[in-house]
Amino acid sequence: MPTLKIFSTGLAAIALSVATGCTPTTQQSQNTSETPLAQSVQATESPSPNASPTTSRRNNLSSLDRQFITQAAQDGLAEVQLGQLASRRGTSATVKQFGQQMVQDHTQANNQLKQLAARKGVTLPTTIGRKNQQVSQRLSRLSGTNFDRQYLNEMLQAHQQDVAAFQREAQQGQDPDVKAFAAQTLPTLQQHLQEVSSIVNPGTSTSSPTSTSSPTPTSTP
Repeated sequence: MPTLKIFSTGLAAIALSVATGCTPTTQQSQNTSETPLAQSVQATESPSPNASPTTSRRNNLSSLDRQFITQAAQDGLAEVQLGQLASRRGTSATVKQFGQQMVQDHTQANNQLKQLAARKGVTLPTTIGRKNQQVSQRLSRLSGTNFDRQYLNEMLQAHQQDVAAFQREAQQGQDPDVKAFAAQTLPTLQQHLQEVSSIVNPGTSTSSPTSTSSPTPTSTP
């Protein structure tokens, strides 16, 4: 009888130790299996809020808009550089004054273009380009009335090209900000073209070239 009691007590002790030993291992396995899952979910979800929406918008310019910005920057720098040259080496007061106006107006336009390019992520050129450099070198070798005449002719051709390029961008450009810059700057370029045209050809009318209200006087005999 005592032997049976001792045996049953031993079985109870073994059962109790087995029961207490099993439950912590299952809880540990559950805890270790849950924590990596939570960390992996957080790791996959965390990078998305840091994505910047401006990078995709910045690089969204068409090749034509980007080409317009680059060419406008080079021509704008050239207008300032040649205007400074005219204000120093010009003979007539008219040429000197026109050169100073080119420096003032195109410096302002260049600063606006810098701000636009920064918003669009476009790196502007820091030189005037090969074609404008050739013009600058050619003018630097002249003096007196020869300089005045050649400078005015260069400004006439340059502003004819500028007006055409800015009109095209204002009408056909794809980026609304670039189009707005072209449309905003266009009247100043048209004014420059009108002024230099009246200097080179004094007989031309000073009215806007777009006006078409003068064919009627031809009816006189």
